[in-house]
Amino acid sequence: LRKINENDLKTLSYNHKDKIKGVVCGPASLVNSMMDLHQGSLMILGPTMNPKVAFELAERIPHLGLRMKEHCHRAMVYAGRMKKMGLKVIYPGLDDHPQHELLKSMGNKDYGYGGLLCLDMGTEERANRLMNLLQNCTQFGFMAVSLGYYETLMSCSGSSTSSEMNDEEKALAGISPGLVRMSIGYIGTLEQRWSQFEKAISRMQDSGLLNNK
Repeated sequence: LRKINENDLKTLSYNHKDKIKGVVCGPASLVNSMMDLHQGSLMILGPTMNPKVAFELAERIPHLGLRMKEHCHRAMVYAGRMKKMGLKVIYPGLDDHPQHELLKSMGNKDYGYGGLLCLDMGTEERANRLMNLLQNCTQFGFMAVSLGYYETLMSCSGSSTSSEMNDEEKALAGISPGLVRMSIGYIGTLEQRWSQFEKAISRMQDSGLLNNK
């Protein structure tokens, strides 16, 4: 993967982002019931994939492994560095994650621990401030609720994707008001992107927002 440059990686997925597909698996009785002409859910929703989407998916699959390895590699590196900075990081690749050993025993070692990590900034104000700096001042990534893009995507889960949950439900799920979810991208060099993250954190420290965590 190190022999592939940034433009190559960007070209690989520029026209193939944010596509959701799936398959139905089960006994014939289940599949047949879903295919029932009058009441089957597949007959209502559509039993086959859009040909254009299917074609684009077929183009994307061959280099999925390359992209996922870089997603996971960068997430692991960033999580470790963020932890050394004193930030509260939640990532299964870190030894202190409660399910680290479980995932280690189940996962494919060539692909690491996934491309998603979370930073707990403590409050929604700090979370939004960090994301604003990362997007608008240092260009580290974008605020969005999607996942798996070639750019890093960020969201404050408690006030976005999980906003319908009450406080008790969020607490049980481990979603604090300042939890920032990041889907780590893979364009630009690793060190270039890390420098952008450091600049944003430095600005927060200068403003005093990190000193009273």
